[in-house]
Order: sequence, then structure tokens, then C-alpha cells
Amino acid sequence: MTELSADDARRLILRAQGFMGADARRGGVEGMLRRLGAVQLDTISVLARSHELVAYGRLGAVGRETIERAYWHNPARSFEYWCHAACILPIEHWPLYDFRRRGYRARKQRWHEVPSDFEKVLHQVRDSGPVTTSDIGGAKKSAEWWDWSDSKIALEWLLDIGELVCTQRIGWRRVYDLAERAVPADLLGVELTDEECIVRLARIAGAALGVATRADLIDFLRLRVPYAAMLDEALASGAAGLVPVHVAGWPEARPPRRTAVASSSANSVISASLSPATRGAAELGTPGAPDLATSGAAGNGLSDLPTEGANSFDSALPGTDGLVVPGSPVIASPGSRRSAVTGGRAPNAWADPEALATVPRGRHRTTLVSPFDSLIWHRGRTSRIFGFDYQLEIYVPKPKRVHGYFTMPVLAGGKLIGRVDPAREGSTFVARHVSFESSVVRPADIAAVREALWSAASWVGCTDVRVERVTSEAHTRPLLDALPLGLSDLR
Repeated sequence: MTELSADDARRLILRAQGFMGADARRGGVEGMLRRLGAVQLDTISVLARSHELVAYGRLGAVGRETIERAYWHNPARSFEYWCHAACILPIEHWPLYDFRRRGYRARKQRWHEVPSDFEKVLHQVRDSGPVTTSDIGGAKKSAEWWDWSDSKIALEWLLDIGELVCTQRIGWRRVYDLAERAVPADLLGVELTDEECIVRLARIAGAALGVATRADLIDFLRLRVPYAAMLDEALASGAAGLVPVHVAGWPEARPPRRTAVASSSANSVISASLSPATRGAAELGTPGAPDLATSGAAGNGLSDLPTEGANSFDSALPGTDGLVVPGSPVIASPGSRRSAVTGGRAPNAWADPEALATVPRGRHRTTLVSPFDSLIWHRGRTSRIFGFDYQLEIYVPKPKRVHGYFTMPVLAGGKLIGRVDPAREGSTFVARHVSFESSVVRPADIAAVREALWSAASWVGCTDVRVERVTSEAHTRPLLDALPLGLSDLR
């Protein structure tokens, strides 16, 4: 079993996520999407929408039109579906989400009651070609995001079950088309079992994360019973292609707990403990109905899963970092069965063997990071890797916000060194609040924040940067003195 220091794991993760080394730029936006496996969508746009910020964070000042074309191209190279949340996914991953589409079909409902005549919408798309919501009736004129028209509900339901697919957007509007028209025939013809889907997705998630606990993998894919048990079997048997490792300083695997593992028993256990509104989502393999206080995407049907507070469902899975051993009524820690133990240590994480094959080298990116970036979307993982406790305060009342509305972490030197709450006023990039993570701020930290501010400003077409507030106040003067140097003086 491979032993890793916390710094080793952090560097492997940064490289896998595309924030370290020259390989991160290989293949441009399309290559980035395939390495990450999923790029989360969100309705909120401050400097730019999150899927644009994800590309910028790794690739630098790539044109925003270039990013959009890479995601939504004709013929399709990606599609939208539920992974960690509503995500852009590589088109070749279409067959891997059969398990979720089947789950929706079996559930026969989503947050709204599906209209009985939903097939009329399907026939309309078949006859008229690709449509947007407004083409077939749009949403009701209501302040409530869930107050959808029947046609909107039908479109989303048909997307959930795979009859329709979104492979293109016009502005921020989804374009719905028949899956049989938009998805290549060789992908439509692939039929996978639920287990095969989970095995392949586990490998993708593991490669994208670099080093991950079981909880990290479950969070990436948003799996519940019985799919979590399938993941455990894939990890324990080696079918997922990930290898057990021990990361110093990461929590040890949890001790065994008794729980039912048979699919029918597991479903009955969770169904009995959940409200009717969330029961169907849990049985489907998703963490529950949307919560407006935690989901920035819910308002436009962009998320079937919470995007903030995403770790809350971990507690619903007994022994989150252990292994469900098939055929056994217990959750076993990785060291108790089938897993290698060295020197009395049980593995507490899983790694991509290709990532372990070479030592991470190369330059670290200095950048602002989107709150919905896969580097930090699991807040517990972010704390574990970077010692950085992060909360998005969009839904916190303004007087109670500590850091700001859309606070973006500052990544520099492979660490999260601070936060910026950005805004834009004409051609001026406004940092409403800059806060440094440490009370001891080095000149290098000042330079890194300055670079992050000017780089982001230049990317969105701003020619000036203004900082309104700095925490702590002792760092205000050094940062303000550095800002006039501008981006060109950083080279």
C-alpha cells in the first residue's frame, strides 16, 4: 500500500485537477472537460458563469466564446446531466448515466408531478426539431422557481429519463433535442448494467480527483444506497481501477457499523426515515429534493442536487469512509477485508494509479477559483486538503456575511491563501472584500493576490482594479501599494 504525506496528496490532487504542470493546458477546454469528468453549471453570474470560471482557472485568459463553443458544439461533444449536480459531461459518458435515467423512470416523478400527457411534448420535439422552453409555452409568470408550466416539467422529465438531451445552449437557455438525433448512434447502442455504470464512473471520478476518500467519490457522483454499495464492491474488488493508499493526517477509516446492504432492505431503511418529498430522490441515488438555501441552480431547473452544503448527506451513509462488503450485513473499514494493510495502517483513501506513477512537477496556477469548481465543491474535502474552511454566503443575509456574496478562494503556490468577493462596475474590477487566510502575510502572498485580481480583471475586459476592504486592515496598505503595478508588471 502506498503511503502519502498530506502534501504529496495535495500536489497529486492539484495536478489531477489541472492546477499544476503544463499538461493542464493540453487539449484546451475540451481536454480539460475530459480530465475533470464533469463541470458544474450554475445560474449565478458575477464575473462570469461558473463553467466559464472553471476553464479560466486552469487555462488562463482563453476567450469566453471559445469556452462556450468547446462545451456546446455541433456535432455535440458534451451533454448536460446530473452528476455532482447539473453538469456538462463529455458526450462519450452518455451510456454511463443509464443507471440514473433508469432510476428516474422507475420513480415516475421529479420535484413536480409529471403531466400525464408529457409524450405530446416528445412528439412536438420529434416533429419540429430542437426547442427551448419558450418555444413550447415557457414557465408560468411567478416569482416561485418551481412554478413551472406543464410543458417545462415535461421537457425536464424527458431529459431526466433520456428521451431528450441538451447538447447546446442559446444564451443561457437549454436547447432540447431527441437523444436519438443528438447523441452518436454508437453511444446510444451501448447498454450497461447499473454496476457497470458505477464501476466506470468511479474510475473517472478517481482520476479527476487524483486522491479521494470514499466520501469524496460518493460526493462527486452523488450516490446513495444501493449505488454506494456498488461503488464499494468496485473499490474492494479492484474493478474501479483505483488503488488503496494511506494519507498521513487524513481521518482514518471508520470502524465497522452494522447496516443492511441488500438493495431492497437499504431502500426500505432510507424510505422509512425520509419525508415523501425526499424519499424518491434518495431511492434514485440522489441526495434529496432541492433546498433554496443551498442550491444556487435550483431556480432554473439546473440542479437536481444541492450545490452548497453538499457534504450534508454523508451522515446518511453509515461508515462513510468504510467499505460495504457484499454479502455481509456490516460496513467494514477498508483494512478489515480485502484491503492491504501495511504496518498496521489501513488505507484511508483511493488513488488513480497513473497519478501515482510520476511525481507532480511544474508551475502552480495563481487564480481565483469558482465556488462551484470541483477542486473545492466538497467543503469537507477542501478543509482536509487545504486547511481552508469555506462557505458560500449567497444565501446568508447581507448583514451576517463574513467574506461576501460570491467569495472566490485565491489559489497560489498550491495553497488557498485568501478570498476575494468580486464585482464589476463598468471597466473596473471591484474587490469588495479581500481577506487573507493567515495573519502572517508574506510579500509573495500580496503579489499572488495582486496577480489573481489583475488577471481576472483582464480576462473579463476590465482595465482597472479597485479594492474596497481588506482583512486584516494591517494588509490594506501593502496590497493597495502593489495594485498600481498592474498585470504587465507581474511578468
